[in-house]
Amino acid sequence: MHELSLAEGIVSLIEEQARQDGFRRVRKVHVLVGALSQVMPEALAFGFTSAAKGTLAEGAELVLTRPPGTATCMGCGKSVTVERRGDPCPGCGSFQLLVTGGEELRVTDLDVE
Repeated sequence: MHELSLAEGIVSLIEEQARQDGFRRVRKVHVLVGALSQVMPEALAFGFTSAAKGTLAEGAELVLTRPPGTATCMGCGKSVTVERRGDPCPGCGSFQLLVTGGEELRVTDLDVE
């Protein structure tokens, strides 16, 4: 489960930011988890709860936003939304898609004390 190591990375990022900014506690952690990121949101949330134990992020709410996958179809040239890698273009059925969004995994905001 690579989500646990990703969650540990998020906690490390929070701790580094706390050293820089001097906050003592985190109430909410906002994270973008793109639909094409290969990250299972439920597993990331479980891993975060475990990784945050004993840290200033313990008990923090993990707020996940799931942007859709987007791509440009090389067959018809349209910008399309895709749910999973390997899906065809919903317009023309081509599998030649260039992913343009939905791969992100990024902490966007911290609600701190």
